Amino acid sequence: MKLALFDLDGTLIEKDSDHAFCEFLIALGWVNADEFHRRNNQFFKQYQAGCLDIDAYIDFATAPWRWRPAAEQQATMQRFMAEVMQPQLLPAAHALVRAHQDAGDRVAIVTATNEFITRPIADAFGVPELIAVKLQRDALGAVTGRIDGIPSFREGKIARVDHWLAAQGACWADFEQTIFYSDSTNDLPLLERASEPVATNPSPALEAIARERGWRILRLFE
Repeated sequence: MKLALFDLDGTLIEKDSDHAFCEFLIALGWVNADEFHRRNNQFFKQYQAGCLDIDAYIDFATAPWRWRPAAEQQATMQRFMAEVMQPQLLPAAHALVRAHQDAGDRVAIVTATNEFITRPIADAFGVPELIAVKLQRDALGAVTGRIDGIPSFREGKIARVDHWLAAQGACWADFEQTIFYSDSTNDLPLLERASEPVATNPSPALEAIARERGWRILRLFE
């Protein structure tokens, strides 16, 4: 059996779902548009530069919705999926995931975006196994604005995959091949850990590294 791991934003979907959801909240009128847009873009540039303060970002990104009733949160997510994400679910990405599933590989999405946003997207790809940033919840189940445990970001992706495999009584050595698809240099730790790193719709920086190291380059959105 092979282990096939997929980053999400920029890899299986062309947009960054985290950034897009924040922009969706602006469209809903839930935030001060100019200030929230400015800060959202600022955090996104930090992510692209590899210096994101993910704790500060989670507090910022969840603040407009975490106090709202659960039913309203879910209704908003359903609208976001239908209006923003559905057009991002392209046949080539679906086909890549399905090819691994049909081959009997163990498949998981490993993303630095939080579980509230990414669970419906993983479901749309037909992938039950999602390793995403877990949101801390209080005794009543409300999101606090903090991260629960290790965030699946940069080196944290390796730790979270290790924990996920261990919970199933497995480890990396159980697989004849480990494949990781990603577009971003933020994922270099996990790309380097995989036996077959695949630079997928890579950023210019990752494409340069992939060419230097002889990694496979895959483009799903052309």
